[in-house]
Amino acid sequence: MKEIVVIGAGKIGQTIADMLGSSGDYRVTVADRSETQLAGIRTSATVSTRKVDIADKEALTALLEGRFAVLSAAPYDLTTRIAEVAAPLGVHYLDLTEDVASTRRVKELAKTAKATLIPQCGLAPGFISIVAADLARDFDTLDSLRLRVGALPQYPSNALNYNLTWSTDGVINEYCEPCEAVVNGELTLVPAMEEREEFSLDGVTYEAFNTSGGLGTLCETLAGKVRTLNYRTIRYPGHCAIMKALLQDLRLADRRDVLKDIFENALPSTLQDVVVIFVTVSGMKNGRLLQQTYANKVYSATVGGVTRSAIQITTASGICAVLDMLAQGALPQRGFVRQEEITLDAFLANRFGKAYARAEDGNPGKGEIERSRAA
Repeated sequence: MKEIVVIGAGKIGQTIADMLGSSGDYRVTVADRSETQLAGIRTSATVSTRKVDIADKEALTALLEGRFAVLSAAPYDLTTRIAEVAAPLGVHYLDLTEDVASTRRVKELAKTAKATLIPQCGLAPGFISIVAADLARDFDTLDSLRLRVGALPQYPSNALNYNLTWSTDGVINEYCEPCEAVVNGELTLVPAMEEREEFSLDGVTYEAFNTSGGLGTLCETLAGKVRTLNYRTIRYPGHCAIMKALLQDLRLADRRDVLKDIFENALPSTLQDVVVIFVTVSGMKNGRLLQQTYANKVYSATVGGVTRSAIQITTASGICAVLDMLAQGALPQRGFVRQEEITLDAFLANRFGKAYARAEDGNPGKGEIERSRAA
């Protein structure tokens, strides 16, 4: 068995540990500084816990030495600390961050690392980049790529039409930071919460607006090859207007700790959620301007006897699938790997990646994961 460390014992870390620990191929140690969080981990012969503060470099080094890989499910502002210790030790590093600055630091570390560093292994960035790159490969030349993703409650019941399904810090960060995009062929930064649009999917109306980090490294990869490239977060109509009032008019973008406190004490979490994925690519193929679209919805489900939210399933499945491909030798064993370098077929064929499979993709990947579509 390969020895894996998962840092962060929150909901995503718990799901990752369950998936890897039940696979038969990994022995997982979940590390966190919070004993309360660690108490929520289901321990077994293949899953154990350890109290570690990653701010203590010596303790983190001792934890990682001799391990095959470390997976960061920690807050975005802590991920680079883990990468800085893992890289010189020769421990493979994977994370879930949407933070652009963190990924730039990981890329720099990969230049001299003794292992593979793969950031952004979740949903967006992560799977969304794999889908976009797969669609783009079908075109002779590209015109536009539009990526849309949202983790939404199935039954919205408040004015924001939203429940907490993801890291509060991560949501606030992507609502506040500038967003990379390609506009008229030029790489640029556009403001978060702007360029709102509406669209319908399966009879449901959604809104989408700019948020930071969802494109991962796609802007760099496709520089000079596409006229329009952007990423927007999907919400139910009305959410954007209220959030702009909070962030901009009430200036809570400058007081994120206050906004986090409001969110976590006023917005309940939910396991009854749905992840909506919508990617549209247009370009020239055989002398014609064509468009291709990928649409998918992933619902909350039972994983190993435990009900998991759709965002837990998609995020954990993403990083577990990339780790699995790395362990099998299907990915480079040293250096920096972008999500868009992973083919969609290989991802969906993976035992963890099957959680994303649609009926038209073939095997919908039931097994451990049983969909519970209530809507």
